[in-house]
Amino acid sequence: MTEISTARHVFSSDPSRIDAERVHALLSTHAYWALGRPREVHEAAMAGSRNYGVYDAETGRQLAYARVVTDGATFAWLCDVIVDPDARGAGIGVRLVQGVLADLEPLRLKRIALVTEDAHGLYRKAGFEVLDDPERWMVRPGVL
Repeated sequence: MTEISTARHVFSSDPSRIDAERVHALLSTHAYWALGRPREVHEAAMAGSRNYGVYDAETGRQLAYARVVTDGATFAWLCDVIVDPDARGAGIGVRLVQGVLADLEPLRLKRIALVTEDAHGLYRKAGFEVLDDPERWMVRPGVL
């Protein structure tokens, strides 16, 4: 497990630290991609993923969350990245993404992908780029 601390925040890959109820509330009420997501769907997604958090170093309160779906060898999908609206603007999203990438680095994955409508700047800071060849990628929408 990876844990990175500063005076104000702690990044952790320890799944036992995740406050699933709080994460579900953040995602289902503040994330455009997960609005109204049922709790049981989120719990199933967490169970099949690597889960990460950033916490207030003093109180232990979870301030941010991300999860990664991966085969652990070649590919990962970074998703459900969210920072508590009351904690935004303090670099927590950057710390979260940096921590996730540091945790994945030993896997030597060929590709880490994500989708965003509005956080391109955050992800560019971490080395993500827009696709050179988006016409090669396809998606099959599912039913929720």
